[in-house]
Amino acid sequence: MTPFLDARATTRALAPLALVRSLEALLADPAVQVPERLVQPLPGGGSLFVMPALDGRIAITKLITFTPANAGTPRPAIQGDVVVFDAATGTRTLVLDGPAVTAQRTAAVSLLAAQRLAPVPDGPLLIVGAGAQGLSHLEAFQAGLPVREVRVASRSRASAERLAQRARELGLTALVVDDPDRALADCPLVVTCTPASGVVLRSRPRDDAFIAAVGAFTPAMVELGPELCRHCAQRGRIVLDTPDAVHEAGDLIQAGLDLAALASLRDVVQGRVPSGGGPVLFKSCGWAGWDLAAARCATG
Repeated sequence: MTPFLDARATTRALAPLALVRSLEALLADPAVQVPERLVQPLPGGGSLFVMPALDGRIAITKLITFTPANAGTPRPAIQGDVVVFDAATGTRTLVLDGPAVTAQRTAAVSLLAAQRLAPVPDGPLLIVGAGAQGLSHLEAFQAGLPVREVRVASRSRASAERLAQRARELGLTALVVDDPDRALADCPLVVTCTPASGVVLRSRPRDDAFIAAVGAFTPAMVELGPELCRHCAQRGRIVLDTPDAVHEAGDLIQAGLDLAALASLRDVVQGRVPSGGGPVLFKSCGWAGWDLAAARCATG
């Protein structure tokens, strides 16, 4: 029988620092192929994502549904699996929990970007959104950056308190804040990981800020105000997780920016992005290549 890793086992198999190394290796591997993903609208406002990728050893397909209407219910908004095949024989070798892969690899991508781009990597760290992505980003940044203080903002006070308590369990100082815009003045390290149903940050960030925005991954979704995005473009830098984000980064599209001219994380890792001052906005929309890196990490 094909091994199946549930959410807990998948998370254990994808430790943040090992996953960052896998991401770096993937970005340097010329054998990697990532076809365009299929996004199929579903009745009721949801979407089915079909995301294939392969290298010289394995092939994967991520099959997940995104159902915004599940917010506030016992059902998760993201459900599905990542299926791993042996590229030579076609044999199915492993099935990973899709939402756990999404959480872990997205946080690892943000961590890799922060390690390369954040002017002040020790924070304090502001996390806006206290769901699965908030937790995975907290744990990844704690593992890979010298962060000692965290501030959490969420629409749900209870969720924010739970994430702050997890930060304390990791040895960090943690506070729940009601106004994330006010917290921007004190936090040079920022992650936004909300359902992206509306703007959650409007104020101008610090000149030494690094913002990882991961919640909005369609043109209609948004977390960051247009003035904030334009300020980062004019006074600092904006980096995309992949060039595919030019069609998906709702925050930037709605700000009227020229996304085609922006650098990607591959450019950063390969040293093609010159250093510079001002705030850094890293916009992540997701890519099957990141899921392939996760599968490579889980399979050794």
